[in-house]
Amino acid sequence: MGNETSSTRIAACHVSPVFLSAKDTTLKAISLIQEAAGNKANLVVFPESYIPAFPVWSALRVPTENHAFFQRMVTESIYADGEEVDAIRAAAKQFGVLVSLGFSEKVRYSSATLFNSNVLIGADGEILVHHRKLMPTFYEKLTWAPGDGHGLQVAETKFGKVGVLICGENTNPLALYTMTAQGEQIHISTWPAVWPTRLPHGDTRSTHVVESSKIDAQPRRLTIAPGVDYDNVGANRTRAAAHCFEAKCFGVLCAGVLGEDAIASIALSLALSSAVSSSSSSEQEVVRSSVAQGLERLPRGATMFLDTTGTLLPGFTLNPKTSEKVQVDFLQKEEGILYADVDLEDCVEGKQYHDIAGGYQRLDVFELKVDRRRRQPVIFE
Repeated sequence: MGNETSSTRIAACHVSPVFLSAKDTTLKAISLIQEAAGNKANLVVFPESYIPAFPVWSALRVPTENHAFFQRMVTESIYADGEEVDAIRAAAKQFGVLVSLGFSEKVRYSSATLFNSNVLIGADGEILVHHRKLMPTFYEKLTWAPGDGHGLQVAETKFGKVGVLICGENTNPLALYTMTAQGEQIHISTWPAVWPTRLPHGDTRSTHVVESSKIDAQPRRLTIAPGVDYDNVGANRTRAAAHCFEAKCFGVLCAGVLGEDAIASIALSLALSSAVSSSSSSEQEVVRSSVAQGLERLPRGATMFLDTTGTLLPGFTLNPKTSEKVQVDFLQKEEGILYADVDLEDCVEGKQYHDIAGGYQRLDVFELKVDRRRRQPVIFE
């Protein structure tokens, strides 16, 4: 259907899941949808892999020590046609809003294959787009399989033409151009709460970990000099802003929050891992405390909006008692819902200068083909 209004209110939920609990996180999501709809939102957005969690542990420990976390991730990941997504669809229909939901998806043809997925749900409760992240990034490959091109679609809704790409996909110029070439007006990019590229350090100088010596099998302390942590805010905004400028669309960057339950669980698991299994309880507590402090200090992702030139579009929060607007540039460490009102007519002017999928493109020189077939492990005839 075409646009029925040029103004759309977007609600970006900057929130944590209930760590590795699909049921409780789904209930939390429904509560947030209800709250956002009550504040007249038309589009409600959740972070990457919101249900049941983002696998931060894969950045912190070797794969041979993550079996228990992976098993829990498999157990709590959800089916695209399962009861959790059905409950979110029912909420979208009940409150008449679009919902973009990031989740870890399991499939019925395998007991352990997972995808980093997103569904865009219409205000009638129907799934408009079901996307699987094309390529898991870095250590994400230890959890998720590569997706396919089936979900590289822009949904035409009465609140605008909406597209979604997940995290590192927003670095892929061909994926971004594919969305531009479908007339995208609102581009959603979803992100994790943190994305460690260094071991978290408990102080700003070094990290002390307990490890067994290969020579004498006695516990010893190693000092790991800190490197430069990944700048989630800068890196994410750079990519999203470039796309907004090129596509002349609005940007919704929705990142998660690292909850205290996640920090406690990951820190304890690290302390009890095989690297410190021969250490005393006091030494394990040093590691647990150091890792917890390090996780707290990791650079957090931010939830924000960008206008059609790629410039920061200040959002606002709403006082739950008075409904008073408080202007906010972005949300980072604390949970909340960030709102923005966008006028889709603002997508027009910039197209006069650079319509890179239209009048400013050389279709006789460049050609892009996208295979949208959903891949299956076997085809029966």
